[in-house]
Amino acid sequence: MKKKRIGIMTTGGDCSGLNTAIHRIIRCASLRGWHVIGIQDGTDGLCGTPRTIDLTEDILPIENARLSGSFLHNGHAGALNFETAIERNRVKQFNRQLRQSLNDLKLDALILIGGNGSTSLAWANHEIYQDLQFVCIPKTIDMDMPLTDRTIGFDTAVQQLTSFCDQLMLTARSHHRWFVVQSMGRDCGNLALNAGIAVGATAILIPEIKFNVDDLVAHVANAPTDYGIIMVSEGITLRGHSGRPADMISRKLTAAGIVNRTAFPEHTQRSGDTTACDRILATRFADCAINAIENGETYVITTLECGECKTVSLAEFVAAGDSTSDPKIPGLCTANAYVDPDDPLLSVAQDMGIYIGNYK
Repeated sequence: MKKKRIGIMTTGGDCSGLNTAIHRIIRCASLRGWHVIGIQDGTDGLCGTPRTIDLTEDILPIENARLSGSFLHNGHAGALNFETAIERNRVKQFNRQLRQSLNDLKLDALILIGGNGSTSLAWANHEIYQDLQFVCIPKTIDMDMPLTDRTIGFDTAVQQLTSFCDQLMLTARSHHRWFVVQSMGRDCGNLALNAGIAVGATAILIPEIKFNVDDLVAHVANAPTDYGIIMVSEGITLRGHSGRPADMISRKLTAAGIVNRTAFPEHTQRSGDTTACDRILATRFADCAINAIENGETYVITTLECGECKTVSLAEFVAAGDSTSDPKIPGLCTANAYVDPDDPLLSVAQDMGIYIGNYK
């Protein structure tokens, strides 16, 4: 059997679990005698002379695989990429350079570890990868990708956000004070919903469920305690108001005489040692990706469905999502997933007396 030469690159926002996935790919590939090349800075690293590194377990030892971020980096500001190429009217040149760089690397296969934007973008420009096997692995703290029950990085982000709120709860109790915590997640409320349930929030506001701010204020005012967490996803809106969602909610509470502060965990949600669940998921996805390459598959993405790890075609993946136009890349539609109206956590929140808006 031919010894394959495979590449790995991470794209989009970083998260915990990327290094675990990279390490497990290296291990699976090395056991087959394959050569693994790491492409630094994602597609940025393919523009011009390819920036690469030969990957072995000596380069990325197992004790470092738990760390957050990406050993390969995910790109840097100002670099020529799909977005800036459009701004500079250099799209054809950029695409041609990417394909040339991949040809120069003489890869048999490429594994891209990315979110819904990166994956949708890769499929929209799939001709770039036509001369090799192309396999994607889903990662994002937003958990907004279709056809998979979990993405790498989500579980750790939930833990990070929960731990952040746990510490706030102590000072909240000391000062009879509410904290309005703004989570990441973009237009998807999965992160806020899961962390809100975990910490025992008094209210959870997510983009998928409409809410009445007066009902929210009344719920907080009549809560059995005079302190707690109000979890607000960054994607919510409040008619007639502008600014950061947490600030908008805070102003409404203050106007009602409810003492509160805002808190923004920001990028701490994308950091932290990778949880066991994310390490296991990264390992399963790495194994699935290597098996896909071994079986001759291409233009596929690894997914987890009802406990089973498998691959689905990128065409099916993109078609299954809620298509949204990218504001920065004309013609690109991103495949999104959101909190399902039948998500059992919504019923759990309601049963626990958590205000979640106009749910059923």
